[in-house]
Amino acid sequence: MDLHAKYPALSDLRRRAARRIPKFVWEYLDSGTGGEATKARNRAALDRVGMMPSVLHGEFEPDLSTVFLGQKMPLPFGIAPIGMSGLMWPDAEGHLARAGTRLDIPYSISTVATQSPEDIAPHLGPHAWFQMYPPRDLDIRRDMLDRARAAGFRTLVLTVDVPVASRRERQVRSGLTNPPKLTPRLMAQVALCPSWAMGMAKRGMPHMRGLDKYANVATDGLSPTAHVGYLLRTAPDWDYVSWLRDEWKGNFIVKGVMRSADATRLEQLGVDAIWVSNHAGRQFDGAPATIEVLPELRTATKLPLIFDSGIEGGLDILRALALGADFIMLGRAFHYALGALGPKGIDHLVDILAKDMTSNMGQIGARDLADLPATLQLSPH
Repeated sequence: MDLHAKYPALSDLRRRAARRIPKFVWEYLDSGTGGEATKARNRAALDRVGMMPSVLHGEFEPDLSTVFLGQKMPLPFGIAPIGMSGLMWPDAEGHLARAGTRLDIPYSISTVATQSPEDIAPHLGPHAWFQMYPPRDLDIRRDMLDRARAAGFRTLVLTVDVPVASRRERQVRSGLTNPPKLTPRLMAQVALCPSWAMGMAKRGMPHMRGLDKYANVATDGLSPTAHVGYLLRTAPDWDYVSWLRDEWKGNFIVKGVMRSADATRLEQLGVDAIWVSNHAGRQFDGAPATIEVLPELRTATKLPLIFDSGIEGGLDILRALALGADFIMLGRAFHYALGALGPKGIDHLVDILAKDMTSNMGQIGARDLADLPATLQLSPH
């Protein structure tokens, strides 16, 4: 079957995924927080970024490759971390890690994944990133870094935009708790999704295996959207970042930055890259769109910038690169692909994005990614 004939866009994968995974899982994956205004702003602001068509360039094949943090990659995007990834599809972390290695793009695992760094270690390639929610306890902090390093992760990503648990009302209404408990209501949803159910039956109900070692704490009193990770983590400060910079000997990225002043100070502290993100609208519903703040951050720092939030196709990737991003990370998109088609959905999504980028670069006369800024026509403001 020609997958491009049946699923030519990410939107097609998203619709199919919504039918193939239980509703409570879908609500976790797809939801934002509050009224989801920030999630909507991400999409609307990207649509306001125009690029001028250009003609008479002759035949050429656009070059999609890039160099990021000193490593050449065939594509300017990678796989972002999502907590409880293995709840979206059985063995999601394994499928995505293997795909990242095969495709030579970054794969980033979450602290609150359903597989541990040790589980994923055999599948990691040269672009393995470990995303850390900051542990409060110094011994746990050091142990987590040691485990990530021993497993083969060479890049550390500190997420700083989750100082407290968000509310995610859609998720709460769905009945999902952490860890998941299969109530009769949820079991009825599972029964409608046999492929998901059979995969989970083989592997067992997912939980945060990477935190098992530290889970000797009580979880009473947590909100439905919180989990044991919230008892381990702290709201980091500048000293915390400095400590991590000294402790971690590989590339160090700080994720969740939206203010130019913060970017400037992080550069002074010696981080290697800044991840511009509003957590895809999942944390705070009053935030501006990520694409709206990107140009200001580009002016504020010489550090490489990673971008996420709202990306729905190759054209969006080009828009973010044109406005100053050096690299793009996608989280929901890869899980939509898994939910829609299983492991083969990953390669199909990458093909969709690459073909979309190639087509649009042909329209604007961009032979490589360095040509993109000159094609901008409309400001996101």
